[in-house]
Amino acid sequence: NLVGLSRAALEAVLADLGQPAFRARQIWHWIYHRGATSFDEMTTLAKGLRPELAKSCVIARPTIASEQLSGDGTRKWLMNVPGGGAVETVFIPEEDRGALCISSQVGCALTCKFCHTGTQNLVRNLDAADIVGQMLVARDTYGEWPSPSGNRMLSNIVMMGMGEPLLNFDNVATALRIIMDNEGISISKRRITLSTAGYVPNMARCGEELGVNLAVSLHAATQEERAALIPVAKKWPLDQLMAACRTYSEQTGRRIFYEWTLIEGKNDSPGHARAVGTLLRGLPAQVNLIPLNPTLGYDGQPTHGEAARRFQKI
Repeated sequence: NLVGLSRAALEAVLADLGQPAFRARQIWHWIYHRGATSFDEMTTLAKGLRPELAKSCVIARPTIASEQLSGDGTRKWLMNVPGGGAVETVFIPEEDRGALCISSQVGCALTCKFCHTGTQNLVRNLDAADIVGQMLVARDTYGEWPSPSGNRMLSNIVMMGMGEPLLNFDNVATALRIIMDNEGISISKRRITLSTAGYVPNMARCGEELGVNLAVSLHAATQEERAALIPVAKKWPLDQLMAACRTYSEQTGRRIFYEWTLIEGKNDSPGHARAVGTLLRGLPAQVNLIPLNPTLGYDGQPTHGEAARRFQKI
C-alpha cells in the first residue's frame, strides 16, 4: 500500500521496482494533492508503467461502513481501515471551516472512566495508512481535491478520536508529516492538535519532532481525583505531567489546551475551578470546558446551566 509511506519509503519501494526518484514525487502528488485512488488516473506516468505498478502496489484507503449526519452539519463515519478493524472519524464544522477528528487506535487501553472508547479492548495500533486514509476519505466526501490553496472546509486536524496517540507515536508522526507536507494535503502544524490523556514519555518527543498544538486531558487538579478518572495518572502523576507540559510550551512557544469534562458533583464545584486556576497559573494555557457526554457504563451526569457558567467565570 503506497498510502501512508514516508517520502523516503515511497522512493525505496519504487527503486526496488527499477523506478527513478522523481516517480515518487509524481505519485505523491497524485495521491495527496489530486486524491487519486488508482494508477490509471495518474496521467503523468507512462501508460505502460501504470499497469506494471498495479501488479505489486495498491492505493488502499478506508471504506465507509456507516455514516451519520447531524442537523448541525457534524458528520461521523465508521470506517473499515486497510490494516483491519473499524474506527470512528468525525468532522465538526464551523461557518467556513472545520476540524476533522481522527482516530489513532482500534479501541484503547487507557480505560478512562467517562470515555466510551475506554470500555473497549485495545485491538491494535493504526498504521500510518489507516490514519492518513481517514483524511483522504473525508476529503472525498467534501470534494476537496485537488488540495485547495485558499479556504477549505477541512481546515484543522485533531488527533482526538479513538485511542491514545502518544502510545502509537511513530505511526501518528509519519501520518502527520504526510498531512503537513506542502506538496500534498498541506495542513500547517499550527492547525493540528494532538490530544493525550497524559502519556508523559512521548510528550517531549512530540514537541521536538512535530511541534503541533497539544491538548491534555486534565479533568482534575489533584493527583487523587485525576487518578480516579484517568488510570494512566497512577503511572504518570500530575506533577510529572505538569512538568512535561511546561517543557512542551518551552519547546514550541505555544499554549496548551487543557480539556476539562464537567461531571456533576465530581469536578464542577467552585473549589475545583479555583484549583485548576491555581494549577495552571503562569502557564500559557486555555481550558476547554466540556459538559460530559453520557455513555453506557458510567453513571456520571453532565454539568449544565448556572453551575457550568459559574465554573467558567471562576
